[in-house]
Amino acid sequence: VQLQASGGGLVQAGGSLRLSCAASARTFDTYIMAWFRQAPGKEREFVAAISRRGAMTHYADPVKGRFTISRDNAKNTANLQMNSLKPEDTAVYYCAARGGSFLLLWRQNEYAYWGQGTQVTVSS
Repeated sequence: VQLQASGGGLVQAGGSLRLSCAASARTFDTYIMAWFRQAPGKEREFVAAISRRGAMTHYADPVKGRFTISRDNAKNTANLQMNSLKPEDTAVYYCAARGGSFLLLWRQNEYAYWGQGTQVTVSS
């Protein structure tokens, strides 16, 4: 599976961005999709995940209520709508795909496929 993340950019605090992740797999709907991020000087961290058909979602505490993950299985895409952005949201954002159950979603080694990352910069 090849993943291509896009939609990053520079935005002022309080603004919004929408990230997209395009997948090459015809079996896209068999994968749990997630977004991670890595800020400068920090380890990569979990942001959000969505189940295969989109019925379940899970968010990291820092983004709850501000970010929304979604997917369109007909278009093989997963999206991350980011609202009320803060400077601390500045990071490279990665999309990732995995199989298995909708548990331990923060564990990066459970994800077999990763996109190349897209930079999000939030200015104060």
